[in-house]
Amino acid sequence: MPSPPHEESPIPPTIEWMGDHIRLIDQRRLPDELVLVEVHSIEKLCELIFALAIRGAPALGAAGAMGVALASLQGRELGGVASLLKATRPTAVNLAWGVDRARAAADPVAEAVRIAAHDVAVNQAIGAHGTAVVPDKSRVLTHCNTGSLACVGWGTALRVIRSSHEAGRRPSVWVDETRPVLQGARLTAWELQQLGIPATLVVDSMAGSLMAAGEVDLAIVGADRIAANGDVANKIGTYSLAVLARHHDIPFYVAAPTSTIDPATAAGSDIVVEQRPGTEVVEVGGVRLAPEGMAAQNWAFDVTPAELVTGYITEEGVSDRIR
Repeated sequence: MPSPPHEESPIPPTIEWMGDHIRLIDQRRLPDELVLVEVHSIEKLCELIFALAIRGAPALGAAGAMGVALASLQGRELGGVASLLKATRPTAVNLAWGVDRARAAADPVAEAVRIAAHDVAVNQAIGAHGTAVVPDKSRVLTHCNTGSLACVGWGTALRVIRSSHEAGRRPSVWVDETRPVLQGARLTAWELQQLGIPATLVVDSMAGSLMAAGEVDLAIVGADRIAANGDVANKIGTYSLAVLARHHDIPFYVAAPTSTIDPATAAGSDIVVEQRPGTEVVEVGGVRLAPEGMAAQNWAFDVTPAELVTGYITEEGVSDRIR
């Protein structure tokens, strides 16, 4: 049976279990069109994960679990499938977490459906707790995409903003475009429009000037992995924002489910940072920006030290340290 439906939302579930296959939103096609892809093979799922058709730590956790569920129905050897899935995005701990949870379960399909439903409930709790840190009429800066599209539904950092909006606190959002693949400009901006939340798109390098001008009240970002000491791996550019926020005495919050906390990783220096193709830097939407032959470095993530984080917002509450 399909994954359980969640509370009505203008944005459909990012990923769903459809009984014998997976359905997911192809995020590469946004904001121009909303396209759902039916996935019937592990190889296709791996291709879509690597290509960022589906991305975001919680969504990848569900994708990993559903991949194992699909493999179990097809009678495939789960150890090899698990290795294939984990190799697609090594920094995002939720992907490996979802794979391992489903693989260890007596019924991988039931576990995958449970993980998807639990993600929605967790995101609702993150939003409810996070509203406490968003004052009325706050101007919130966010980075990358941490909304419904980054999860099975609802979101993490963007869910905090959405909950504050629904509570009548009237936040407005500064949306970093988030180079190189523009997940802020393409995805976060689209989500905020669907939700009717006031938002303004800015280039990443404008954040410091906005802070200096007194135009930012707080920053809220997501996470792809949080080390045991509280260091945070997130989309490249997050570390710079944290440094700027500290310099300007602006609260800097990280919103993520507890499944993103990796107790096996002692500190940020132990996190493997994914290296992605340089074409993502020299091209935008298939249009080349740099000269032919120009070398490009493309670190997908950076690591923000725990001492720069004001607080962590999880489904368990808001805390100034990892528990």
